[in-house]
Amino acid sequence: MRRRFSLIAAILLCLTAVLAGCGTKDAESVVKELDKTLTNLGSYHGKGTMTLFTGQQPLEYQVDVSYQKPQYYRIALTNAKKDITQIVLRNDEGVFVLTPRLNKVFRFQSDWPANQGQVYLYQTLVQSILLDNSRQFAVDNDAYVFDVMANYQNGSLARQKIWLNKSDYAPSKVEVSDANAAVMVSVKFDSFEFGSKLEKSVFDTQTNMGAAADKPTTAEPDSDQSNTNVNAETDTNTDANTNNTVDSDATANPDNNGTSSEETDDGSQGTLGPINKAFTAMEPSYLPDGVSEKDQQDIVFGGNAGIIIRYAGSFDYTLIQTQPKDVAVSAMKGDLIDLGFTYGSISGDEQRTLTWTYDGTEFRITTGNLPQNEMIKVAQSVQGEMSK
Repeated sequence: MRRRFSLIAAILLCLTAVLAGCGTKDAESVVKELDKTLTNLGSYHGKGTMTLFTGQQPLEYQVDVSYQKPQYYRIALTNAKKDITQIVLRNDEGVFVLTPRLNKVFRFQSDWPANQGQVYLYQTLVQSILLDNSRQFAVDNDAYVFDVMANYQNGSLARQKIWLNKSDYAPSKVEVSDANAAVMVSVKFDSFEFGSKLEKSVFDTQTNMGAAADKPTTAEPDSDQSNTNVNAETDTNTDANTNNTVDSDATANPDNNGTSSEETDDGSQGTLGPINKAFTAMEPSYLPDGVSEKDQQDIVFGGNAGIIIRYAGSFDYTLIQTQPKDVAVSAMKGDLIDLGFTYGSISGDEQRTLTWTYDGTEFRITTGNLPQNEMIKVAQSVQGEMSK
C-alpha cells in the first residue's frame, strides 16, 4: 500500500513539474524561434510611449510604428504637450522626414534603417538579441527578458533590456541604459500586432502630409537651390584668436544699420547685431567636460531672426538657432541621425554640422573636434528656454 502511495506521489510530482514548465523556454530555444520570426516577418503595427531621460526633465513622446515587407516603414513621433508630430517614411521613392504642421518634407538618399538601429523597430531589437552571444536571459511573469549590448548612433548608450511576450514574441517594453546603468530611453508598447493589413497609403508621402499639404515643399539631397536655409551644408573655419569654430568662412562687413553681416558659402546671410523680431532661444542643459559658453549674439541668418552661441574649451563648437519665416526648405544633405525626439542630418568631414528642426525652429551644431556622440547629447539637451 505504501509503495502504491509513493508511486502515485512521484507521478504527481512529475506532472506538477511538467505543468510548471509549460510556456517557459530556455534562451537557446527562444533565440532560434526569434530568428524564424524575423525571417518570416511580413508586417507589424505598434503603438506606445517613449520617454527620454537625456535632459533635465523626462520627455514623453507617443510612438506609432508600421512596417510592411519588403522595405516600407512609417514612424510617427508625437509630443502631445506641444502638438508636434514628425513622421519618418521609407517607401519606393526613398526616405523622408515629414513635419506636417510646418508643411515640410525632407528627402534623404539613405539605406535607413539598415545602417542604424531604432529602439522602436522590431528588427533592431531582435537583431541585437541574435548578435550578442553574451546575452543575458531571464523570465519575468508573461515575458522573456533579454539583456544585450546596445548598438545605436549615440555611443553613450551601452546596454538594453528587451521584454518580449511569451505568447508571440511581441515587444512589450525596452530600456536602454548608459555605461553607468542609468536608463536613458524607455519604450512601453501599449499594443503590437504582427500580420497587420496595411494599405499602401500608410506609407505615402502626400497622404501623411494631410490635406494641408497638397503641394508640400520637398528637398532633394542633390538639388542645387539658391534659396537655402540653415539646413544646407556649409563649411566652417576657426577663429584664430579663440580657436573656436565659427559657422561662416567670410569676414564681417558693416551693413547700412551699423550691424555686421556674414555671408556663408551657401549664400545665406548671417547678420550679427540687434534684431527687431523677438526670438525665443533654447539652451542646452548638457555641456561636455571642459567646455563652457564663450559668448552669444543675436543674428539674422538666411533672412531669419536667430541666435549664435559659441562654446570653447576641450571642444569647440557653435550652436545656431533660427525661426524660418516661410515653409521653404533646402537640401538635407548628409546622413540621417536619430535624436530620439526628432531626426536630423549630419554632414561634413573635417568640419561637421548636425542640423535638425523642431517646433518651428531650425538648429545646427558645427564643430571641428566635437565627437558625433557628444553632438547628439548636446542636441538632445536643447530643451529649456534660455534666460538672458
